Order: sequence, then C-alpha cells, then structure tokens
Amino acid sequence: MSPGVSKAMSESAGAAADDTPGWSSQRERSNLATMRLMVWIALTLGRRVARWVLRPITLYFLAFSPAARRHSARYLERALGHRPTLAERYRHFHAFASVVLDRLFFVRGQMQAFELAMRGDEVVDTTLAEGRGAFLLGAHVGSFEALHAVGASRPALRVAMVMYPDNARMIHDVLAQVAPDFPLRVIAIGRPGSTLAIRDWLDAGGLAGLLGDRFVAVAVADAGRAAAARHGTVDIPFLGKPAPFTDGPLRLAMLLRRRVIFMVGLYLGGRRYDLRFEELADFREPIADAAERERRLHEALHAYVARLEALVREAPYNWFNFHDFWHEDAAH
Repeated sequence: MSPGVSKAMSESAGAAADDTPGWSSQRERSNLATMRLMVWIALTLGRRVARWVLRPITLYFLAFSPAARRHSARYLERALGHRPTLAERYRHFHAFASVVLDRLFFVRGQMQAFELAMRGDEVVDTTLAEGRGAFLLGAHVGSFEALHAVGASRPALRVAMVMYPDNARMIHDVLAQVAPDFPLRVIAIGRPGSTLAIRDWLDAGGLAGLLGDRFVAVAVADAGRAAAARHGTVDIPFLGKPAPFTDGPLRLAMLLRRRVIFMVGLYLGGRRYDLRFEELADFREPIADAAERERRLHEALHAYVARLEALVREAPYNWFNFHDFWHEDAAH
C-alpha cells in the first residue's frame, strides 16, 4: 500500500508540531481491518466492484465517526458558504474513500484505470534536467500519489516522502504484501540526521515530497551538531478564519537552497484526476540579510495558503483534514 493509502485511511501521515506524541500511531492503528478488506476487494474483484463497496463503508463512517463528521461539517460550511446538507457531507466522505481506494491503483502503476489531465509539469522537467532536486509541497487535498502518473513517463523521476518514522514502518509492512515491486522511499523526520538525509537525496536529483498543512519538526545537523529545526506556527486567514500554518517545510527548503514546487492531484469524480504543478518559491540563491530571508519565507507561506484556499473553494470535497484544523473544539 502506498504512503497515501496508509495515511489516508488513518487520516494523516504526519503530525502537527503541537500534537501529542501518540497522535500519529493511534491513527495508523485505526481502521486496519477495513483497510485490509478494501485492499483484498480491490485486488481480487477490481476497482468497479470496490467502488460499489465504498458506498456502505462511507455511510458507516459518516454515521459512526462523530469527530470526523463534526470537523467535516465545520469545514464544508466555510468552503461552501452554507450549512452542509446530509448529501454534501456524504459526498465529502465518499470523495475521501474514493481517493484512498485509487491510491492503491496508482502505487501499483495501473494508470490505465484513470483519465488524467496534467498542467505545469514542465517545471518538474526543468527540475529533473538541473539535477539538483526540489521540494514538492502538497497538502491533504486530493491525491499526492497521483504523482506516479507523472513518473510513468519520466524514468528519472524519483520521489521520497518526508514523513513521521512510525508511519513509515507500517507502510513498509503493508506495501510489502500488496505492491512488492513499488520503490517506496521514505525519509523519516523528527530525529538527528533527517536534514542531511534529505540534502543527500536532493543532491542526487531526487524530489522530496511534503504535506505542508501538517508537519513535524525536522532535526538539523550543522557541522556535526544536532539541533532542532527552527520553525514557527503562524495564524493565517483561511476560509474566513485564522488557522495555524507552519513555515517548517519552507525553512527547510531555504536551508538547503532548493526550489519549492506546489503540487496537487485533484479528484474530479469517477476516473478523473487533474494534476497541477506550480513553482511556489525559489530559494536556490543564498540570502544574506536575515530580514529579507524572513520576508521571503513569509511571502512563500502566504502564497501557499492562498493556493490552498483557492483549491478547496474550487474542489471543496477534496479536503481531507478530518481533524480540528482551526482548534475550535476547546471553545465548544
């Protein structure tokens, strides 16, 4: 199973900086039986049958996941501009389940199952030609695994997911059973040496994938000394209400002097996906002035949030952050 299948079924593959230590592992253990059942159905009976099975599964989780249902409703009200109907809530959960299912086919290289549109992929080709690597900054919107559609026609494309190490262990275990030939590459974060591993991967021409709407601290090694990566959380207006976003991924890109490419694979229903790439920031040239560095980081982070907001307004059912994103539970 792909990184996206595991993290989507568990509602995330990473942790925000202020989450509790057990946050990620608890979600990785959840719904494991359902995940295995869907894998068996998909591989044995095919995508068409599996999509029919998604309907009762969607109804089940809509009925018996009160926290996810509550967070979905809050989000949809902001994205749609009105209190969501039951049908709209169902559509949100079903889109999530559909993308989870399709990630299995993406990671197995079964691109013929989909209708794929692509735009902006020339920035990926430019990056590959340069051989310096870059960061692919996505979000819990649509399917990050749709990136494999790009790799199918670009043998030089090599992507490593930068993610929490506990999740990586589970992914390797499940993937070995259902997609043994898939070259899953994971760079574990949250420990000394992580940044050096990312740097080496990029120096070899690889791409490092991050999901920027949730991120855990990366350890930074500097001249043999390990220290915590400097990063902060900034409240930025998002769908009409301030929400916390971290500048950690962008600081990492600036530290390693790399280009940052915004990437999303929007799910358009049925077999259709729309893959989009856009340069978000270019930190390849060093910036000596500290104030200018902070200005550039601030500008890039706000640009990321603006793109994210535009996407979820365009395709509201593609947002898969089923947690207290605006930190509102304490107020209720």
